[in-house]
Amino acid sequence: MKAAIPLHSGLTWPSTLRSRIFLILLIGLALAYGLSFSVLYMERYMSAKAVMLGTLENDVATSIAVLDRLPPGERGDLLDRLSRGNYRFVLGPGLPGVPDTSSKGSEISGKIEEAIGHRFPIRIERIPGDVNRLQAHLTLSDGSPLTIDVTPKGVMPIAAWLPYVFVVQMVLLILCTWFAVRQAIRPLGELAAAADALDPNKDGPALSEVGPSEVAHAARAFNAMRERIAHYLEERVQILAAISHDLQTPITRMRLRADMAEESPEKDKLVHDLSEIQRLVQDGIAYARSAHGSGEKNARIDLASFIDSIAYDYQDIGKAVTVIGLVQGAAFTKPHALRRILSNFIDNALKFAGSAEISVERSPENDIIITVMDRGPGIPDDMLEAAMQPFFRLEQSRNRETGGTGLGLAIAQQLTAKIGGSLRLYNRAGGGLAAEITIR
Repeated sequence: MKAAIPLHSGLTWPSTLRSRIFLILLIGLALAYGLSFSVLYMERYMSAKAVMLGTLENDVATSIAVLDRLPPGERGDLLDRLSRGNYRFVLGPGLPGVPDTSSKGSEISGKIEEAIGHRFPIRIERIPGDVNRLQAHLTLSDGSPLTIDVTPKGVMPIAAWLPYVFVVQMVLLILCTWFAVRQAIRPLGELAAAADALDPNKDGPALSEVGPSEVAHAARAFNAMRERIAHYLEERVQILAAISHDLQTPITRMRLRADMAEESPEKDKLVHDLSEIQRLVQDGIAYARSAHGSGEKNARIDLASFIDSIAYDYQDIGKAVTVIGLVQGAAFTKPHALRRILSNFIDNALKFAGSAEISVERSPENDIIITVMDRGPGIPDDMLEAAMQPFFRLEQSRNRETGGTGLGLAIAQQLTAKIGGSLRLYNRAGGGLAAEITIR
């Protein structure tokens, strides 16, 4: 799992582009939507408050005017009719309270005074208690005290079901953001997967060129790049094959002339040098053929007989090659290519360790694993991957007797790809090298 990148604020920033774009879009859209919701809420709150205060202003002004014109004995009959849900009229001084200096009290007082034309001075007091309660005290024209008992109620500018709609909208926002990010990032992931699996030596499927114009353009550019790389590699191998092939004729003529020369130390050295050159040329041709493939078809082979025949060929010429852990059964592969691969492994083991062991086993996935092992000096871990590159030689003296041509493992890797297998080199515990090929 990739670690997140720490931010200056102490939070963590996701390491994947998908998560970053998702968070940026989600946070931006959520803030924009929340701001719009807040503006709508405030606008409706202010509108509802204005309606409430306007109704209070008109109703209270009318009610006070009616009560002021009625005889004192008839005023009590109209109190219930004049009262509303958030205020009521009380004949008398009301309850004792404390002066109210809040903005709400001042606003209500101002609205009532403005409604009655400042004819009756008003005093607003707050009644102590758990309920927010105000009383407006005034004196009518005949000197009778009148109290307006006000219980301000919270303004509800939104319906009770609206918060649930908001939650559903946020869920839809998250889903749409995720889908948009997925659609935008998926082509990039496919491009990265295609780049990881890029192997010009294999005929794999081309990257799909459908989708938005930018994605299609990037896919076409990647496919064109892949074709150019394959063409360059093919040209390189063809040049190597052509040079190696053309060198065989002059080498043969030189070898014939050397053989007809008189015996001398110089003749022996010349023949030895020509043998090295001829071996290099032959390895170059073998590498070129392995890169292009020999057109060999798959065939069913008996594993035990096949491995034993390879070991017997070496044992017949006095080489220490043994078979351990032989698995019975059959395999469907290219026999000549597999034989060349194992021969290259065994030749390397004999050259550097003097002996080789061949192990055959099946994996839990029923793959066939053939390993050639030795007890030689091995290869440094940081050079295991480079060892399979063409012309790589761990021994840098350029002596063909000790370092070889550097094409054995490269040929083995090329042929392994041709038969659809995988190749792995690793150092054995206790010393030595193991070359492992897996046939699926």
